[in-house]
Amino acid sequence: MSEELQRGLEGVLVAESTLSYIDGSEGQLVYRGYDIADLADHASYEETLYLLWNGELPTESELSSFRDAMAAERSLPAEVSQAVETLGRQEGDPMAALQTTVSMLSAYDEDRDAEPTDTAANVARGRRITAKLPTALATFARARDGEEPVAPDEELDHAANFLYMLNGERPDAVAADVFDQALVLHADHGLNASTFGGLVTASTLADLHASVTGAIGALSGSLHGGANADVMRMLEEIDAADQDPVEWVEQALEEERRVAGFGHRVYDVKDPRAKILGERSEKLGEAAGDTRWYEMSRDIESYMADEKGIAPNVDFYSATTYYQMGIPIDIYTPIFALSRVGGWIAHVLEQYEDNRLIRPRARYVGETDREWVPVSER
Repeated sequence: MSEELQRGLEGVLVAESTLSYIDGSEGQLVYRGYDIADLADHASYEETLYLLWNGELPTESELSSFRDAMAAERSLPAEVSQAVETLGRQEGDPMAALQTTVSMLSAYDEDRDAEPTDTAANVARGRRITAKLPTALATFARARDGEEPVAPDEELDHAANFLYMLNGERPDAVAADVFDQALVLHADHGLNASTFGGLVTASTLADLHASVTGAIGALSGSLHGGANADVMRMLEEIDAADQDPVEWVEQALEEERRVAGFGHRVYDVKDPRAKILGERSEKLGEAAGDTRWYEMSRDIESYMADEKGIAPNVDFYSATTYYQMGIPIDIYTPIFALSRVGGWIAHVLEQYEDNRLIRPRARYVGETDREWVPVSER
């Protein structure tokens, strides 16, 4: 057994997977053999879910049935909806609200008595969790703003329905299409921290709801899911100061401040998802007649590439993409969860197929020969 310490498990292989492949040196991301650019251009989020959960792209009839089944599962149990509204009115943390939602849903799930490794039951559970999370997030956001929740519209696809429930009006075709692409791009990304957190939970034979709840907790940390919100706050700060973005970045670096949205644990080059979302951000700006957010981002990207040799990650352009759709900054990370839940579920299904309890070791560096001292003498 190797005694070499790898902090953060960097470079350590802990599993085999057929779900997503990442080539960090070439900037390539593949789901089940399909390049992410092809999926972003051609596949809906529902189609991507089907691929991740079943291993193959659906036929037309399979996709239609899958979409209908997803749409039929969007409504929340009344008690769950009331809890989410209460959290919204109290202006609680939206990621905590999502965790609460999934945990509560386990009590109402019709397959709650099924074995944790029951594949058919888990696919059904996963479909219900994925369908209901957007309803919970939209309900939370509207309650926080003093507005009544908007009931799901089964005629709309997954992405468009969320924007409808969030804003109270059907999104235009550009916004709906771009948001759907963003969900596809964020659906899976290997053994990232939240996915691995979900797998550790699943390896104990905890159920799917517990695994997803754990994954949401891991995603809530600023080093994983919160970077796109930090990017947008940075851009707002630059805009409010009416400062040249390159000058702002130079000053920030001189002050040893971090420039959000750059660098990645896996990619040595530009994140392929950033390339796609950058194009979509520009498209949204052109449709709105205001491209300043994209232009600021582009200028910062060019400077960081030329002066620091660092490329943007997916968070850098997802920030302006969401902002231009009128999405509040503090629900960017929960939206990440709305997408990544599909990947979490796929990995948990894979874990259950050949399960082994995940139990790494730590090197002990403490003392071993301390003498006991009675409490009266300490």
